[in-house]
Amino acid sequence: MAKDRVTIQDIADALGISRNTASKALNGADSIPADTRDKVIKKAVELKYKQFSYMDTAISSSDKQGNIALLTCNLPNGSHFGSLLISGLEKEISTKGYTLSIYFVRENDINGMALPGNFEPSSVDGIICIEMFNKAYSRLITDLGIPTIFVDCAADMVYPELKADLVLMENEHSTYSVTRKLIDHGYTSFGFVGDYNHCKSFNERWTGFNRALTECGISLNPAHNIVAPDRNFNINMEENWMGQQLDALEEWPSVFICANDFIAISVMKSLKNKGVKVPEEVAVCGFDDASESRVVEPHLTTVHIYSSQMGIISAEILLSRIKDNTRPYQVTHVATDMIFRGSTPVLN
Repeated sequence: MAKDRVTIQDIADALGISRNTASKALNGADSIPADTRDKVIKKAVELKYKQFSYMDTAISSSDKQGNIALLTCNLPNGSHFGSLLISGLEKEISTKGYTLSIYFVRENDINGMALPGNFEPSSVDGIICIEMFNKAYSRLITDLGIPTIFVDCAADMVYPELKADLVLMENEHSTYSVTRKLIDHGYTSFGFVGDYNHCKSFNERWTGFNRALTECGISLNPAHNIVAPDRNFNINMEENWMGQQLDALEEWPSVFICANDFIAISVMKSLKNKGVKVPEEVAVCGFDDASESRVVEPHLTTVHIYSSQMGIISAEILLSRIKDNTRPYQVTHVATDMIFRGSTPVLN
């Protein structure tokens, strides 16, 4: 009898490798040999693991008419908004006769301005880029002349320079609204946690956060922020590291606005380890409405992203671009919803 839920450990056991190796292979780590990575992905497809579950149909179907390439530096896992986005994207393009192929862009590819070794542009009808935040490498992709859409992009990207369609969740106004509601509730001391130069979405959230403070005449104290640029804030951070960052602050604000849920959960756990009560002493907000936000105690105030619908919208835009590559480029923000839970006062 098939298991209801396939895990990375199941893939590792089937191949006789460690769970760590399987995990790194699925996320495109440079330390994993290409043949090992290909075996792991093939087994993930075979066992229908999470976002790979749809690919056996795409790979085995011979009657498909076109191919969409997904390029990524970091394949989203099950709790990342991108996982549901990819699922929605694939379902939409499959109804139009296209398959989806995944290509990992490694650090060496970016440094050498080279396409992935197994990527053949002539066999691709369209490209979707997810977790691709290098501006120069983005230009390399768009210079191929293939219809391309980005889901998020480099923080310093000026839209006219992109030469491709772009889809983002609504970042600035939702973060502004969350911050403004807390200000209206009486909070006057705020800090931001996250590298606002990591990607365009983080940068827009930082902008919305600052706009709310400025409009209300609140000065942002730089000493309240944790913005370390050398950290990958897109993954769950070690509690010890976050605890050290909190200890390094001269004082804590009464609210931490975090660039995503994983950062917020790391902040909450570190505060708890220090005996600090959330939200009584420090309130915490995240972004993404990841499944973990509903498990952590207290439940996390966050912003809900319509991930699957973003995938469908991305597919629709890309397929329209394939039909007519002369259309003006489109920047699309997909609406989000504020969700107030126990990590802040409930302000709905």
